[in-house]
Amino acid sequence: MTNNAFITSLADAGTSFLAGFTVFSVVGYLAASQGVGIEELGIAGPYLIFITYPTAISLLPFAASVFGMVFYIALLTFGIDSAFSMIEPITSSISFKWHFSKAKATAAICILGFLISLLFSTGSGIHWLEILDYFIANFGLVTIGLMECIIIGWMYPIHKLRGHANKTSDITIGRWWDILIRYIIPSILITILVTSILNTFIHLPLPYPSVSLIIGGVIPLTILFISSFIFMKRKTMEVR
Repeated sequence: MTNNAFITSLADAGTSFLAGFTVFSVVGYLAASQGVGIEELGIAGPYLIFITYPTAISLLPFAASVFGMVFYIALLTFGIDSAFSMIEPITSSISFKWHFSKAKATAAICILGFLISLLFSTGSGIHWLEILDYFIANFGLVTIGLMECIIIGWMYPIHKLRGHANKTSDITIGRWWDILIRYIIPSILITILVTSILNTFIHLPLPYPSVSLIIGGVIPLTILFISSFIFMKRKTMEVR
């Protein structure tokens, strides 16, 4: 268990680190070639992968078309893998808690996701995607991580979880892990969350009206969190 956690975390961080070198070196090249600052390019969010990588590939001295094909095939497989990683925890939880078959749970979640994603295929879809992506990255993921630390660190006997992990792993974790989960990581996440809230509603980093931010970001996250608590409470009542 611990082995896989370390391998996955380091591989993910290493891939992101390498991708950062690739992306920002190309962005720097584009800025220098146009004689403008990086912030003036207006390349951010989803635009990065569809501008920087094709630009880098087109500048290759040979076999640019081959590398381009390989890149987009890799991008397709990354998307499929990401879909698995996002859908599997939800469908597994639904199947375990409410005894739905895995096929029905997967079909329901995929159909729901398909219907919601139709919004992103409209003319204004890229703007809604940017808003939702911003709120999920800056608020949703941070809040979920904070809740996990609180639940695991304070509402669950964390020493039992650590003992189970050590029994099933070659790499053991000590009491320092308890301190990280209970104190250090929550403190960092709270700082990030508060900073993001202040930055969003004071400096307004997204060039959209407040109504759009509420509809595209605040309301979806609110519905998600409220639904999670309702389902959790419903399960608790059924067990009792």
